[in-house]
Amino acid sequence: MIVLNVTYKCKEDMREEFLEAIMTEGIDAACRAEDGNIKYDYYMSAEDENEMLLLEKWRDAEALSAHQAQEHFKRLGEIKNEFVDETILEKYITE
Repeated sequence: MIVLNVTYKCKEDMREEFLEAIMTEGIDAACRAEDGNIKYDYYMSAEDENEMLLLEKWRDAEALSAHQAQEHFKRLGEIKNEFVDETILEKYITE
């Protein structure tokens, strides 16, 4: 299994708008519906009002690769350009 911790450092006061855009376009639901997705959830930082964590779990590297080829994944990148200053990706592998 592959686990991704994706930290979004949003532009000032844009965190809620970023999450709303993701939900409105159905990106979260589309990701959860993908074959090989185990978990895809967003968490708001309790310490930084401009930070959000996305926790993803994928069955294997093939599922993650297929995810990254999806149109909704590409659309998320476009949305990030509008709302996010920095993205920090941590990747873990578990048995």
